[in-house]
Amino acid sequence: MELDNCPRCGKLFAKNFRELCPACIKDVDREYTECAEYLRKNKGATIHELSDATNVSIKQITKFIREGRISLVGAPNLGYPCEVCGIPIREGNLCGNCRSRLQHDIGQAQGKLAKDTEGTASAVYRIMDRLRDRS
Repeated sequence: MELDNCPRCGKLFAKNFRELCPACIKDVDREYTECAEYLRKNKGATIHELSDATNVSIKQITKFIREGRISLVGAPNLGYPCEVCGIPIREGNLCGNCRSRLQHDIGQAQGKLAKDTEGTASAVYRIMDRLRDRS
């Protein structure tokens, strides 16, 4: 039996598949039930309204959405924050603007790396040529 500290409350517990202590598992399940019931009655709620009404953190609600426990299909105004800028999104981890910026930055980094690698390779060839000329 492997023991671990609960990441939510810090108590020592026997590790299980949910990686939370039994008390926190009950709390999370209760929070999910509160969120699900609120959304059944308030289909147009935003994540902030849901959080305020249920006292469940936005982080936990986001986790419910990502785990598939809360569906966005019947909740037109429900979204969760982009991991970079925080604007509401309905899929993935990044909004379109942040995703585009990241792709642009990756492209620039790859171009710079290719240029640097090319320069390094030609410098190595020049050194090898000089060494051959000396022999």
